[in-house]
Amino acid sequence: MPIPANPPKLLDQVQAVLRMKHYSIRTERVYLDWIKRYILFHHKTHPAQMGAPEVEAFLSHLAVAGKVAASTQNQAKSALLFLYREVLALELPWLDNVTQAKTPQRLPVVLTVSEVKSVLNRLDGTLWLMASLLYGGGLRLMECVRLRVKDVDFEMRQVTVREGKGFKDRVTMLPESSIAPLQAHLARVRALHDEDVAEGYGAVYLPYALEKKYPNAAKEWGWQYVFPSRSLSVDPRSGVTRRHHVDEKSLQRAVKRAAQQASIAKPVTPHTFRHSFATHLLQSGYDIRTVQELLGHKDVQTTMIYTHVLNRGGKGVQSPLDML
Repeated sequence: MPIPANPPKLLDQVQAVLRMKHYSIRTERVYLDWIKRYILFHHKTHPAQMGAPEVEAFLSHLAVAGKVAASTQNQAKSALLFLYREVLALELPWLDNVTQAKTPQRLPVVLTVSEVKSVLNRLDGTLWLMASLLYGGGLRLMECVRLRVKDVDFEMRQVTVREGKGFKDRVTMLPESSIAPLQAHLARVRALHDEDVAEGYGAVYLPYALEKKYPNAAKEWGWQYVFPSRSLSVDPRSGVTRRHHVDEKSLQRAVKRAAQQASIAKPVTPHTFRHSFATHLLQSGYDIRTVQELLGHKDVQTTMIYTHVLNRGGKGVQSPLDML
C-alpha cells in the first residue's frame, strides 16, 4: 500500500486515535510501546507495507526469544490489531486468523476469612480503608483508586462503579463497618480539597468532554477522588496541574508486606481480596447470580470459577489414606 508524502508520524496518529476513542492513558502507553517494538523488530518498515507473516513473526519472537506469558503476547496482538484496523483502516482477512496465544486456566488465589482478617489487621489508615473496600465490596484495584465522592451512597449503603471492566457500570455494597471510617476519611479529603481551591487549584480530571460541557464541575466536591494523591501533579495529556488519585502501587506494596508479616505463603495481591469476596459470599450461601452481578461479570461461567472452593480438597472426594 503506498504511503502518502510527508505523512504525520505514525505513533502520533496512533496516540490521536486512542485519545479520540477514550482509551486510558495506561492502554495508550502500552499500545504505543508494542507498536514501536513491532516496527523496530522489522527494521523500521512501515506497518502498511507488512502483513500477517510479519505480525506472526513478531508474536512468535515474543514467545520463543522473549518467553513472555500468553497474556502479554495477546496484549501485543491487540495493540497491532488496533494499529491496522483503527489507525491504518485496513480490514484485512488475515487479522482474524493470527494465532491467539492460549492463556492457561488458573484457579484464583483465595484467602480464608482468618487470613483476610490477619492481612487487614496489619494495614492502617487509608491503606486499610482501601483494602477493606476491595474485600467488602469486591472492587478491583483501579475501581477503588478511581472512585469518586459522588459514587459513594452512605444512605443506600452502596458504591457505584463507573466504567469498570468492559466499560460497564455496576452497583456493589458498601460494608457497614467501613462507613464511619470512610466518612471520617472524606472529611479530611474535603478539607484538603478546600485548601486546593483556596490556592487556585482544586480541579480534577473529568472523563470525555464533561470539562467543556460543565466548566465548573471539575472543582465540585462530588467529582473529587475518594482517595486523592498527597501531592499535586501535572496531567501528562493536558499539562494542567491537578490532584490526581493515589498511586495504586502504594496499596500493592502494603498488601504484599502485610501478607508476608502474617506468614501467608500464598501470593497475595490486592486482587486477591476480590477473589476472596466472591468465594466467601458463595460459601455463605448467596446465589451465584447475585455474586455475578456484584462482580460485574458478563457471563456466569466466569463467576463459576469460585465454586471450586465450596467442595473439600480433591473435589470433595475423601482420600483413601483417611479411610485407614
